Amino acid sequence: MLTATAAGTVLCALWFVPSAKATGEEPARTASSAAPVSQVTAQARAVSETTDGSGAQAQLADTGSPDTTPYVVGGTVFLGIGAGFVAYSVRRERLGF
Repeated sequence: MLTATAAGTVLCALWFVPSAKATGEEPARTASSAAPVSQVTAQARAVSETTDGSGAQAQLADTGSPDTTPYVVGGTVFLGIGAGFVAYSVRRERLGF
């Protein structure tokens, strides 16, 4: 029973792993379809300019990375479930079941 639960937990955790395709779903942009460099630079600057505690401006790179919130939340949930199963099995062993 514990092995089946562990296998199910691993399969559920793997559901949160992103796909690792080598090719994108969209065709590559050509030079004619790309936005002008000045427009892209202005947008990137507007998005990435922040101030730190001293009031100086810091430039952050706009990497376009995906939102990782679901992965962090899912990993935390499954880690908690796994820790709960370990605690439950240790408790049962100490009680002699």
